Amino acid sequence: MGLKVRNRTLPEGTNVWAPTTLISTWFGVGLIGAAPGTWGSAFAVPLGILLLYVGGPVLTLVVAVVIFFAGLYASHKLIASFPEGSDTDNSAIVVDEVAGQLIAIAPALFSPPLWIASFLLFRFFDVSKLGPTGWLERRLKGAMGVMVDDVSAGIMAALCVWGLSALGLGNVW
Repeated sequence: MGLKVRNRTLPEGTNVWAPTTLISTWFGVGLIGAAPGTWGSAFAVPLGILLLYVGGPVLTLVVAVVIFFAGLYASHKLIASFPEGSDTDNSAIVVDEVAGQLIAIAPALFSPPLWIASFLLFRFFDVSKLGPTGWLERRLKGAMGVMVDDVSAGIMAALCVWGLSALGLGNVW
């Protein structure tokens, strides 16, 4: 059956404290009951705000790239432990949402309304799988498929946030 933690099933023998499992589940956030992807994104927002204050959008994007590659490796290792024929995009894996959300928040700078917009837009593009997000999810398999569709959703959300900012809609507070 596997390890069942709050409605999230991981393969039998999975060590939840292993570094690859911790990274894949973003330190256990993916094991939260309902809507783990939304929780993963929500937990990434404060990190994104901190990174924006410390180093601006460049640092935020650099950290997103580092998390992407760490998530790619960790997810690959975790997926390799799944039984043959299992869904490789296990809902407990939320590191992809963290990387995508950091991309989405990068152009929001110091605007709380744009932070909120980045979260809502990222979740919209991630869930709806519009355009390249859905295409990438269908075409890429394994860890790459898990990670890249959320990067695509993050880029589309970031472009929308940048557009809102350019229109002056982030300066309402």
